[in-house]
Amino acid sequence: MIAPRFARVLALGAAFGVASGCTSVSSIKPAEALDERTGMTVGSLEKPIELVQGAQGIAAPDRRVSFAYLGPIEWDNMGAISYGLWIHLAPGNDWRFDDIKAPGAVALLLDEGSISLSLMDAPKLAHGPYQPVASWGQTGYFNLDLGLLRRMAASDRIELDFQAGDAVIRFSAPQNARALLLQYLHARGY
Repeated sequence: MIAPRFARVLALGAAFGVASGCTSVSSIKPAEALDERTGMTVGSLEKPIELVQGAQGIAAPDRRVSFAYLGPIEWDNMGAISYGLWIHLAPGNDWRFDDIKAPGAVALLLDEGSISLSLMDAPKLAHGPYQPVASWGQTGYFNLDLGLLRRMAASDRIELDFQAGDAVIRFSAPQNARALLLQYLHARGY
């Protein structure tokens, strides 16, 4: 009599464990790593957030669709915390964007409007917090503070504008970007 009851309790516990595990797992979750080169603790998302190019100015048969990626980073150097925004641009075939590191080449758009991003020198780590998606793409690190990160997490609209000659190409984050950034902030203790 005790054995069947115990078996049911174990099965029920396992079912709740699996169900709760499924509801709490995200395809993009916060990650933390200790950089062996610098001794810094680096907090990032497991994968960067993918932004999709808008359809403006692209003819239907044009196959030059590009993607952009962004990811917040927290560097903790023995209690001295700093932040950055990793941005990677993966242009489609023959698409020519300006240098991502040129002043004004990239802008962040939130509900409140356009925010200028300034380039920064990221710490020299043994391994970057994110891996570039396209070997031919461009990557830059931009200044970010906790206030801007919170504004991003509170915004329904997260977009990036990139200069491409005389044109501006807009990339939009998916609907879950806000939730991912809130989860990141929560994992970082904010």
